[in-house]
Amino acid sequence: MGSPPRRRLSWTPDPTHPWGSHPGEGLPSRGRLRGGRNLADRQMECRDYRGGLLAGDLCEDLCEAGQLRYRRCLYYERGKKVLQADWRGRPVILKSKEEAFSSFRPPGLLEDRASEGGPDFSRAELLLLVAGEVKTALGLEMSGGSLGPLGPRLRGPGWRGQLASLWSLLQQEEFVLLSLLQDLSRHTPPVLGSCGHFYAVEYLAAGSPHHRALFPLEGTFRAQARAVSEMALSFLDLVSHFDNDFSHRLHLCDVKPENFAIRRDFTVVAIDVDMAFFEPKMREILEQNCTRDEDCNFFDCFSKCDLRVKKCGAQRVNSNLPHLHARTRAPRMNRGQRSPEKQPTGEVGQTPQSRQVICDKIFRHWFSSALGSSAISLELRLQLREAVQECADPGHPAGHPQRAPPHVFLKLQSLLQATLTELQQADH
Repeated sequence: MGSPPRRRLSWTPDPTHPWGSHPGEGLPSRGRLRGGRNLADRQMECRDYRGGLLAGDLCEDLCEAGQLRYRRCLYYERGKKVLQADWRGRPVILKSKEEAFSSFRPPGLLEDRASEGGPDFSRAELLLLVAGEVKTALGLEMSGGSLGPLGPRLRGPGWRGQLASLWSLLQQEEFVLLSLLQDLSRHTPPVLGSCGHFYAVEYLAAGSPHHRALFPLEGTFRAQARAVSEMALSFLDLVSHFDNDFSHRLHLCDVKPENFAIRRDFTVVAIDVDMAFFEPKMREILEQNCTRDEDCNFFDCFSKCDLRVKKCGAQRVNSNLPHLHARTRAPRMNRGQRSPEKQPTGEVGQTPQSRQVICDKIFRHWFSSALGSSAISLELRLQLREAVQECADPGHPAGHPQRAPPHVFLKLQSLLQATLTELQQADH
């Protein structure tokens, strides 16, 4: 299957995908930096920290205590850096969308204020500006009381460096999203801390198309079949969680193994969310000029072209997975945010091009191949293969022509649970 056209929409965030797989695997040579350059960058970062120009809860460990140590560059392109480091004995990832702290726009509150004392603006004024940055990054309307870990806490004489560092982080959409989901989602990595414009997240075993099972697995065919079933169930849980557990659906627009990782218990984690958008931002991205449907494809998120007005519809016509049920309630929202007015649902998933992305990009590899075939009964293998085909390609004869099959989510969930039961029984 060819990839859909991707270049006609005019909204263009950074499309790089920095995590890759394990260090040293599958990473382009152009995306590496020599250690000397990273050492120079660290020295500059620490000089600015000691001079009070930047701040962060990881700066002391990086610059004074020697508890945050650079190991290698995992990715570097167009200023975006992803580094592996050790922090107090555990591996972590350091990320920034720009190489230099000076590349970020400074907060307007500092531009015309020369006071050497404490900040001469109110906390309410500052919270309002932070909420504005969040709206710019994610399209979300948030009150000052719902900002959670993004709520500024300026302390002591170093408040200018603290504010400048916060502003550099607020201009990084992924940092803002992960911060808002902190402690609310088991399917995204927590932000562990920051120094200046770099932030740290946990290091996890990332996916790669070079792995036979897309993720690094060990053991017998039966053990790997069990792991694949656990991961597939976790993917279903991730999709349901992103669709239903916030006041706006969270869309994944670049689904591929490299953008996910697994924990030891096979929980799937979305580790690269540069191309994940809540519904308001998704609508803004999709609503562009067009002359045909293909002009309305934004990576894995599709819309349709209204030829009468030559405009893409704001409603996405495919999904991460077919919906489990209609959204008849106001879903839970993070930290007190208001639920939006109900939006028209449109005819989601009712065109032949509406391939359900997780099924197409991930499940098809697992269940349309011989992976684990010797460990699972033929009947279950065939049922899983048919369900995945039905989910990934609604136009296939296994489903209703030009219509996403109903309840395929529950069907896949039931078959995967039956697979785990069968494998467990085989062990006894």
